[in-house]
Amino acid sequence: MNETVSESEIGISVVTPVYKAPDCLKELYRRLVAVLERIGEPFEIVMVNDASPDNSWQLIQELARRDPRVRGINLSRNFGQHYAITAGLDHARGRWVVVMDCDLQHVPEDINRLYAKALDGHDIVFVRRVTRRDTFLKKLSSRAFTTLYNTLTDFRIDRRISTYSIISRRVADAVCGLSEGNRNYTLLLHWVGFDIAYIDGEHAERFAGRSAYSFGKLLAFAIDSITGQSNRPMRLSIQFGFCLSIAAQLYAVWLAIRYFIYDVPVPGWTSVMVAIFFLSGLMFANIGVVGLYLGKVFDESRRRPLYVVKDRLNFGAEPALRRDGPIAVGLSGDESAERTFDRSRLSPPV
Repeated sequence: MNETVSESEIGISVVTPVYKAPDCLKELYRRLVAVLERIGEPFEIVMVNDASPDNSWQLIQELARRDPRVRGINLSRNFGQHYAITAGLDHARGRWVVVMDCDLQHVPEDINRLYAKALDGHDIVFVRRVTRRDTFLKKLSSRAFTTLYNTLTDFRIDRRISTYSIISRRVADAVCGLSEGNRNYTLLLHWVGFDIAYIDGEHAERFAGRSAYSFGKLLAFAIDSITGQSNRPMRLSIQFGFCLSIAAQLYAVWLAIRYFIYDVPVPGWTSVMVAIFFLSGLMFANIGVVGLYLGKVFDESRRRPLYVVKDRLNFGAEPALRRDGPIAVGLSGDESAERTFDRSRLSPPV
């Protein structure tokens, strides 16, 4: 039952980032295996440990020793959920790739319906959450992020979808070919432009533990996602500046008319100080927006790898990389050195 199959025979890869959820992994593995074996396609489960500060990697090692279909990736430090997903996609080998969270709020039993919907001719299928088993604050922050994103970018996203999805091999290769440092898996899937379908599913209670996303992390992620996907905030800033300038000129004309024609004195220094502070605040805000984009240009110019792999389990000698540009990968096993691979020199996937 657990015998190894070749890369070309793998039908479904399941990629799940792991962070602060050690009590979920064995149950996740049990339910995934039950679902995937019923589907009948050869499969692999790629668990990406995002340097979780607990015994998650030890549990992944245990599962990988027991079942060669479990493949483990251990990142050298905490890079973040969407970078862990990127690492999993770079190593996934299946004709179809499922991405899901490890805390079992994404119900594994929905994979069967995801796969059936994909076989109807869709390259991307999302699970659309009918209900959300999250705290009020997380629901509120999600709604705020979606509203801001839809307002400040040229895309429209549905707040009921998350990373839980299945994608075809050609979509996985297209996403892996995007080398920008800003990573938001859901938004990248929308950007590549393939056919998207949805199925409705339940959002379960977290099996164990609690979310690692604080409000500050969610806010930083929202800012990175918006500024990483669109320059519309800069365009809105320019438009607002022009509108404010025109309004100030019209007001100056009105004050001159009142003074010279109607003999109404111009208000004193209080109104001047208010205007100065108001305009200064706007200038600092606009400089901040420009600084965000300049900072992203600086980050991209350094060409640092998106992630660094410390250990790998149940993979071959080399990872199945499908991206352009350099990537740092730590060798698995007893080797502790690191090598840098040039993705542009790798042969394209078959």
